[in-house]
Amino acid sequence: AVECLVDHFVERIKALGQRVDVVIGLDARGFLFGPLIAIKLGVAFAPVRKRGKLPGEVVSVTYMKEYGPDVFEMQADALAAGQNVVIIDDLLATGGSCKAAEDLVAQLKGNVLLSAFVISLVGLEGDKKLKAPVYALIEC
Repeated sequence: AVECLVDHFVERIKALGQRVDVVIGLDARGFLFGPLIAIKLGVAFAPVRKRGKLPGEVVSVTYMKEYGPDVFEMQADALAAGQNVVIIDDLLATGGSCKAAEDLVAQLKGNVLLSAFVISLVGLEGDKKLKAPVYALIEC
């Protein structure tokens, strides 16, 4: 089942017809699929993690979750200016986490081509917070 899911996302990303340089996985379930997708695409993987979990120099952004503020970080050398990225996570709900990841990519002057999710809770309209196109395998 996991291989089928990964293959599906890889085909969807390839269908964009644009070069992808880095796959970004969101803490923590984005780490399950993101690296596998990156390997199949032959590109780098970069994690976005909660504050204090990554070594070295990081960029950070504060964002609002349902219960209050939180901080996401990404290593400052995770991508170079102008690189194209795809953000991967399991669930799109309110969009706060993915918007924070978009902001981190913007700090590093990268381009988000697509944010891809296994499930989107469409009633919460999280996609409306995001700049990049959104793809979800399952919408409910």
